[in-house]
Amino acid sequence: MGSFFDFLRTSFWHVFPLLVCAVFAIVIVVERVRALFQVYPIKDTPAFFEKISDLIMAGKMGEAINLCDKHALKPAAVITKQALLRANQPESLIEHGLQLAVGDATKAIQKRTAFLATIANVATLLGLFGTIAGLIHSFEAVGHADAQQKSALLAAGISQAMNATMLGLGVAIPCMIAFSFLMNRTNGLISDVDQSAVKALDILKQRYYAAESEAMNPRNPRDEVPEDTRRSA
Repeated sequence: MGSFFDFLRTSFWHVFPLLVCAVFAIVIVVERVRALFQVYPIKDTPAFFEKISDLIMAGKMGEAINLCDKHALKPAAVITKQALLRANQPESLIEHGLQLAVGDATKAIQKRTAFLATIANVATLLGLFGTIAGLIHSFEAVGHADAQQKSALLAAGISQAMNATMLGLGVAIPCMIAFSFLMNRTNGLISDVDQSAVKALDILKQRYYAAESEAMNPRNPRDEVPEDTRRSA
C-alpha cells in the first residue's frame, strides 16, 4: 500500500487524468441516481391514472391538466398532459403528439448515463498508458544503471507500471457496475413511459366513445319519471 501512495505522489501526470475521470463519474452517478429514483418516477402510478381517468370521464379536463402540472418533472405526467391538450384533435394527431412526448422523455431519462461506459473505457486505457510509460521508463533506467542497481530500478519501474493499471481498473470497474445498474433502471422507466402513453390514449378513447354513445342514445325524460306518476298522469 505504501508503494501505491508513493506512486500517487511521484506520478502526478499519470494519476491526474484518472482522478478527473473518477470525479466526473461520481458526479454523473449521484445526479442520475437522484433523477432516476427520486425525480422521474411517480410514487403511485396506478392511483395517478385512476384519478386522471375519473376526472376525464367526469368532463373535468382542466382539473386533470392541473393534476399533471403538479407532477411537472415526472415524464408520465408530462406525456399525459400532452395527450389531454390534444383531446379534441383527431386520434392520429394525438398519437403523433404522444410519440414526440415519449421521445423527449426517453432522451431525458437516458442522458449522461452512457458517459459512464465511456469513462470506464478511457480509465482503462489511461491505466494501460501509465503501465507502458512506467515500463519504458524502467527499461531506460536499467539500460544506464550499474549492475547492482538494475534489479532495484527494474522492480521500482514494474511496481509503478502495475500501480497505473490498478488505478485505471479501480476507476473503470465501479463505473461499469454503476452503468449496468443505472441502465437497468433507465430501461424500466422507459417502459413505464411507453405504458403511460398507452394509458393516456386509452383514457381519451374511453371518453370519446362514452360521449358518442351518449349522443346516439340520449336519455328520454319520461324514463326518469316514476311509474306511479305516469299512471296518475
